[in-house]
Amino acid sequence: MGHVRTARLDQMIKGWFVGAFEPTAYASHDCEVGVKRYRAGEREAAHVHKIATELTLVVSGRVRMSGREFGPDDIVILDPGMPTDFEVLEDAVTVIVKVPCVAGDKYPYHVSGDAA
Repeated sequence: MGHVRTARLDQMIKGWFVGAFEPTAYASHDCEVGVKRYRAGEREAAHVHKIATELTLVVSGRVRMSGREFGPDDIVILDPGMPTDFEVLEDAVTVIVKVPCVAGDKYPYHVSGDAA
């Protein structure tokens, strides 16, 4: 019989705690999972994943992705090749899932529509 293992989110890098990276609470090539905490006004530049599907669950607060506003309990699903930017409208907590876990599968997305 096994035992309960534990880890702490504050020991992970940028909130990522499942995936094929170190440190991790659970190593997996199947997916990545992270909890992200943001302050109002924070932004991420437009990016695209060529392989992974990215799911963002807004736990609290309000965010803007791809020109649309989302709030608590909204789940945004971005298929491979779908670009998005990210703006925090109110302090927010999100849970991000990327399937599969692919190192380096995040590319800047330029206004011209070309992924770099």
